[in-house]
Amino acid sequence: MQRRLFLKQAGFLSAGAFALNQTDLLAGAPAETFKTFGVQLYSVRDVLPKDPKGIMTQLAQMGYKQFESYSGPQGFLWGMSPKEIKSFLNDQGVTMVSTHFNYGAQAGKPDELKKSIDMASEAGLSYLLCPYIGAQKTMDDWKRIADGFNRDGELVRKSGLKFGYHNHDYSFKPLDGQIPQEFLLANTDPKNVMFELDLCWIDVAGQDTIAHLKKYGKRYELCHIKDYTKQNGKPVQNDLGKGAVDFKKTLRVAKDSGIKYFIVEQEEYPQAVMTSMKNDAEYMKKLVV
Repeated sequence: MQRRLFLKQAGFLSAGAFALNQTDLLAGAPAETFKTFGVQLYSVRDVLPKDPKGIMTQLAQMGYKQFESYSGPQGFLWGMSPKEIKSFLNDQGVTMVSTHFNYGAQAGKPDELKKSIDMASEAGLSYLLCPYIGAQKTMDDWKRIADGFNRDGELVRKSGLKFGYHNHDYSFKPLDGQIPQEFLLANTDPKNVMFELDLCWIDVAGQDTIAHLKKYGKRYELCHIKDYTKQNGKPVQNDLGKGAVDFKKTLRVAKDSGIKYFIVEQEEYPQAVMTSMKNDAEYMKKLVV
């Protein structure tokens, strides 16, 4: 609103002077395409293990300039040393910014956790992310998880990286009158724990993504861009722009809230996986938010 007043006072808001859409006025920044976006390598889990370097090269050529890894059969560095994968990706014009890792096997085990921290740090990553914990039976269980996140997140922070949690739909489903995701946000120390918002799963859970981002957006530093449709009452993922998620509105708010990394992920494909990855990259290049 201040921007509107300024423009009016300056004499530029006369009819037909130029078109500022409502989103621009509210956000205070012009809409634009994504200059940089990434991909979660789990999207190509069916082809990546056979040829890690070849598949990563293809993804880079499609336009993905940031990678988020996961703990696959060769580890999250895909059989390469930290220096090797960092050098290889640099040659492709790519940065590996984060990885999902086997947090369940390392929670509360500082020696094991430190191994992942050291590998990630040497490879130039910034984030270690818990990818999944599963639905819990009670809020006491969620309290235990929050305590563990605080404990392990402190170790990660003191080692120079950031620790975070990636949601599925279960943490957005009410339990005993509370939303577990909101409980985690309220009961973890922002210094030690950040979050990665999966834009598909929060929508599947029936939550208002925009309202959630406006309230908690500062705690999220990464997001997963993933689309889906409902088939026989169940979510089925598809190529970006073909499903239920309103990315234009949602990603506008995500950008304004301070999310730094926008990571494409697709776990189901209407055709060949690399065809879907190319389609998703083309969608991201053209998307204006």
